[in-house]
Amino acid sequence: MANIVLLGTCDTKLDEILYLRDEILREKSVEVVLIDVGRNEVAHAAINIQSGELRQRFGDGRIASDLPRREAIKVVTDCATKAVKELYDTGRIHGVVAAGGSGGTSLTAAVMRDALPIGFPKLIVSTVASGDTGGIVQETDMALMYSVVDIAGLNGVLRNVLSNAAAAIAGMARSYASREESRAKPSTKRVGITMFGVTTPAVDAIRKHLESQYDIECYVFHATGHGGKAMERLVREGRLDAVLDLTTTEICDLHTGGVMSAAPDRLEAAARTGIPNIISLGATDMTNFGPMGTVPEKYKDRKLYEHNPLVTLMRSSKEECKQVGDFIVKKLVEHAKNPDMIEVWMPLGGVSMIATAGGPFQDASADEVLFQTVRDGLSGTKIRVVEDARAINDPGFARDIAEALAQKMGFA
Repeated sequence: MANIVLLGTCDTKLDEILYLRDEILREKSVEVVLIDVGRNEVAHAAINIQSGELRQRFGDGRIASDLPRREAIKVVTDCATKAVKELYDTGRIHGVVAAGGSGGTSLTAAVMRDALPIGFPKLIVSTVASGDTGGIVQETDMALMYSVVDIAGLNGVLRNVLSNAAAAIAGMARSYASREESRAKPSTKRVGITMFGVTTPAVDAIRKHLESQYDIECYVFHATGHGGKAMERLVREGRLDAVLDLTTTEICDLHTGGVMSAAPDRLEAAARTGIPNIISLGATDMTNFGPMGTVPEKYKDRKLYEHNPLVTLMRSSKEECKQVGDFIVKKLVEHAKNPDMIEVWMPLGGVSMIATAGGPFQDASADEVLFQTVRDGLSGTKIRVVEDARAINDPGFARDIAEALAQKMGFA
């Protein structure tokens, strides 16, 4: 039997939430725990945890309807997060689903992100699921289903959408419950690797080498901002045993306002946990923007490169290379639990496919600022800096950096 949490603002969308509940219960071998995350108290036999009980058990009992809207949403979100996390920690649930507008989506998405790990089934039927959903999903595996019509009264379209959502979450939850019974700590070691288009040859070679030579399974993360955040989250959840952070380009976007920015805590997770952690400077020669016309006016006179019709790259300046180097040094020095487990590899022959000799982003003086900043910043620490004359995509560089990680993991 799979148990599914249904989150809903019952004070504003009771009929729609109850319809979704009934549709889930029509599926085989599933039960529903309905949690009311609305501001105002609603009494209904189908509600398993009413909003007042939620705030009483998991908060200070404040009446949400008496608070300003923003504060009320925060109170309910915090309480619902604690409630769902308790259900998950005690093994009583196998999926979570919600339906709502922008406010309900914001609230329930926060609960799913903070209370549940990657891999746990999460689904939201939302009026804002068609558009820029990065702020909702962030680094998680949350699934969104566009409601097409507003969730404001049942009609033929919405009934079909909600019925599909019910079948989807029921299937996911049953599958998760069956996998959970046989889930055990894997014996194969799990390695996270960051990749970009301009570092793909290196990552492909690293992955093939590690998986063919050792009992290792590689998890490759596209360094798009959310990719780096996802890797760091899996480290925090204990789901990765080592990290080869080959492509740290997201740090450039963090400092320049690019569209693939890392979080301010980038590089912290692996350093704090003390797992084997090799960092390189892949694609730190660039910031990412959208189509050429979307590049901010202040950057129009910079060296720009159209990677494809959707992505425009901007070459990192000396000042920006200094900022990236300072960021890397600061994070590693401040958060290294076990400095002996950390190395920084500098591919002096080119940090990306287009930064090598003759490439459109070749700029030896800017790269040297980055290299010298890392050298100086880590000098005198226990963190080893490896300088390699080859480019990052050189097959020998890829093999050697992979072997260095394997050695730190105890394989060699």
